[in-house]
Amino acid sequence: MIRVVTSRQFSRGASRHPWLFDSAIDRVEGQPQVGDEVLVVGANEKFLGYGLYNSSSRIRVRIYSWNEDQPLAEDFWRSRVRMACDLRRKFMPTPTVMNGSRLISSEADFLSGLTVDRYGDWLLAQLGSHALQSRMELLVDELMRQTQASGCWLRTEKGIRQAEGMPLIDGLFRGETPPAFIPVEEHGLVYHVDLVDGQKTGFYLDQRENRFRAAQFASGNMLDLCCYSAGFGMNALRHGEVTHVIGVDTSKIAVENATANVTRNGLADRYEVRHGDAFEVLTEFRNQGVRFQTIVLDPPKLVKSRSTMDSGLKGYHSLNRLALDVLEPQGTLVTCSCSGLVTHDLFQQVLREAAWQARRELKILEARGPSPDHPQSLQCPESNYLKCYITTA
Repeated sequence: MIRVVTSRQFSRGASRHPWLFDSAIDRVEGQPQVGDEVLVVGANEKFLGYGLYNSSSRIRVRIYSWNEDQPLAEDFWRSRVRMACDLRRKFMPTPTVMNGSRLISSEADFLSGLTVDRYGDWLLAQLGSHALQSRMELLVDELMRQTQASGCWLRTEKGIRQAEGMPLIDGLFRGETPPAFIPVEEHGLVYHVDLVDGQKTGFYLDQRENRFRAAQFASGNMLDLCCYSAGFGMNALRHGEVTHVIGVDTSKIAVENATANVTRNGLADRYEVRHGDAFEVLTEFRNQGVRFQTIVLDPPKLVKSRSTMDSGLKGYHSLNRLALDVLEPQGTLVTCSCSGLVTHDLFQQVLREAAWQARRELKILEARGPSPDHPQSLQCPESNYLKCYITTA
């Protein structure tokens, strides 16, 4: 087996972090191809793990096994899938698992580069590792065994494809083609999920519990920014004390989907969906003197890499600063970040600075993360990506 020897400065090996970057490699003893299994050893020649190699990615090796007696054979991959599925069956209600749930959560399930959601009888897999592509037949085969799903649709993310040197392989991977929309029920509300053209993996399941919990703090008129499926606003109308919602999203497809969801749930008379940019909408409301008792900020990932950290943090700052300008005194601000590189401490720093500039006393009522089917790995801090803060000012 080809060996990859880490540099003396490499410090992540002892913590079992799954990413080995190109800058942490001293030498590669051989010429591995994309997807080849490699043996990773430290500068002291001690075993670190078995991983998959990708010369096109800055993450040169993704490590999957830290057990020297457990190379990446077929039974290894199948056991990883079974372990992930068993975890959901143990800790999640069966109707939730069957209806809409995350089955595999990449690094947190020790399958770096693979995310799989279940919607009814269909699976939606998102591949984020070119090296793992050659194992997909095996992984999906075990997933189909575990779930008895009717089909599996495969998607890739444009930015990840470029970073991984991965070809466009989106489409039906196994079984039957999913219908145009799959109904998913959550907290008494029905959504139609589009597996083919929807954002990410079709529906933001990681915010499931946050959508319901935020409703307990919501009242009056509400602004639901980056609303996507209208989930936060509809929960606030159904389970909170909100009287009227304006939902805004930049995606026309999302606006159409949100409008259909609002109508489907009989809330069209109290939920108005608009197409627009969150920054521009907030600026317009501020200039018009419009205020809201409840505001939800659930933007897409603004920090996608370390090179975009500064601009992304400025984006989070501006968004929260503007939101505080149009928030009624003692109002509720639910503010989120799904950027894995932005830690809780860093996000709180952004909020402190935004509140100081807005001359508001911002208090965190609850600091929340993703739903329990989205576990977080202590070995990979980046998996602790979702921050959902329920605050008041």
